Amino acid sequence: MNRYPLWKYLTVLVAVIIGLIYTLPNFFGESPAVQIAGAKTSVKVDYTTLQRAQTLLQEQNITPTGAFFEQNGPVGTVRIRFDSPDIQLKAKDVIEKAFNPDPADPGYTVALNLLPASPTWLTALGAHPMYLGLDLRGGVHFLLQVDMQGALTGRYDTLSNDVRTILRENRIETGGVERDGLSIVARFSDAAARDAAIAALRSRLPELAFTPATSGANEVFTARLTESAVTDVQTNALKQNITTLHNRINELGVAEPVIQQQGADRIVVQLPGVQDVAKAKEILGRTATLEIRMVDDSQAAQTALAAGTVPFGLERYEDADGRPLLLRRQVILTGENLQDAQPGRDQQTQQPSVNLTLDAKGARIFRDVTRDNINKRMAILLFEKGKGQVVTAPVIRSEIPGGQVQITGSMSAQEAADVSLLLRAGSLAAPMNIIEERTIGPSLGAENIQMGFYSTLYGFIALALFIIVYYRLFGVFSTLGLTFNVLLLFAALSMLQATLTLPGIAAIALTMGMAIDSNVLINERIREELRAGVAPQQAITLGFERAWATILDSNLTTLIVGLALLAFGSGPVRGFAVVHCLGILTSMFSSVVGVRAIVNLWYGRKRKLQSISIGQIWKPKD
Repeated sequence: MNRYPLWKYLTVLVAVIIGLIYTLPNFFGESPAVQIAGAKTSVKVDYTTLQRAQTLLQEQNITPTGAFFEQNGPVGTVRIRFDSPDIQLKAKDVIEKAFNPDPADPGYTVALNLLPASPTWLTALGAHPMYLGLDLRGGVHFLLQVDMQGALTGRYDTLSNDVRTILRENRIETGGVERDGLSIVARFSDAAARDAAIAALRSRLPELAFTPATSGANEVFTARLTESAVTDVQTNALKQNITTLHNRINELGVAEPVIQQQGADRIVVQLPGVQDVAKAKEILGRTATLEIRMVDDSQAAQTALAAGTVPFGLERYEDADGRPLLLRRQVILTGENLQDAQPGRDQQTQQPSVNLTLDAKGARIFRDVTRDNINKRMAILLFEKGKGQVVTAPVIRSEIPGGQVQITGSMSAQEAADVSLLLRAGSLAAPMNIIEERTIGPSLGAENIQMGFYSTLYGFIALALFIIVYYRLFGVFSTLGLTFNVLLLFAALSMLQATLTLPGIAAIALTMGMAIDSNVLINERIREELRAGVAPQQAITLGFERAWATILDSNLTTLIVGLALLAFGSGPVRGFAVVHCLGILTSMFSSVVGVRAIVNLWYGRKRKLQSISIGQIWKPKD
């Protein structure tokens, strides 16, 4: 008798229910929406922002279909959903004018977007639609050129400061150290001082190559980065910019962005679902550069500040509370010296703190600066769109060695988390320019989805017709198993929040062919047993058991190739591999467990089974 124990039937039933629940959100489509995020480091988006936006829309008789506030780490985003694009555009104009009264200095980013239109009860169960790639959803594509000259210039600026510091530590007098293009030039009164300086610098700055020379009455040397050091600077600048873009765009709530290197100095950025190209540029423009400078709190500086003047060598900035500060122009550290920034608490006072980790060079500079400036203030600035904002200006209490820096003060735990994020994700190692932009409209994406859907549907129908005609009732069972397989695959992609692209749709079609291949192996094995004169019930049992080894071998070898594509592929290849690997796993479960459950339910209770409907059983002639 072919019967499953109750727990196996329940397992299949639960799998079907889960498959239905997590597949359903993909059939509700998307609704036009407006997204609100902070455009400045000092601007916070929270529930108050959501309530303000809802009040504005209510005053203008604009009714949203849903409004949400999402806290993605320390950064908040408000999303408001509408019935049609016309209402969406009207709402955006209303919110934009109210939230950004000065268009030249916006405090908020108000962007058009698309949100899933799934019912609330499905969302409450954690059922979300799978992400769609740029080719299916529409959006914007940018190609960014990293200014490697700017990266090298910034590196030489840092090295020139290092040269001054090392020569001062070794008490070597110099007539001046300055950056001259992509080189550092130092002047000395005699050759002995110059040679001593080169000897001291070579051990501390091995990435520099020194060329001594005579210029008039002065002895000089010219220092340039070695070829390997130039390559390292450019590689690190590219990697840091990619990381920065990832962090900033993710924190702004763009779903599944694609950010990857192209060539030696270019970065591809794809933002699916973003309809407004101007706002997409604004999102990319939010990336900032980080600087650490000293605050001048002297009596003379404060008197000048009160009189509305700025002394020579200082610059005026405002802190997060809007209070003016005078900072020295000399940059102590930049974002390239910062390895990490995390929120925490002071072990002694339990006050919220920001814990910084500096690289070796940054640790050495920071130790010297803190040793020489105890009880003075040091400012951490973020420059966004050419404007500097003081994130925090703590007082230096003691020398800080080791590169582990803790910043404490009058800040809350949320403010500490905000500062950590901005320091961690806000620094660009080199400027970037957009050299190519491309917009893929939602209509083209919808057309791609429709074509992919119909091609898969027609393939499914053709397979079902063939298998039913050839295997009769067992063909119906195989078709039900194929449906179960597609259901599980869509549910798995949705639960994993995978990104579906056109190559992914091709992988779904391929998965259906492989799934039906497993059923063909099972059906033919059952036929062989029947031809050998085995009783129908026993033939069903032997057919499933003996086909399993072949199914496992064939799917395992294909899975190995899929995993290789997943590990070493990128872009469309990786999207294909994800669907392909998941499809192999779901097809094995559906064909071996799911179809067997259906067969057992249909034939398992028939004690005196004489025949089964599995098509024409060809018997060899004697």
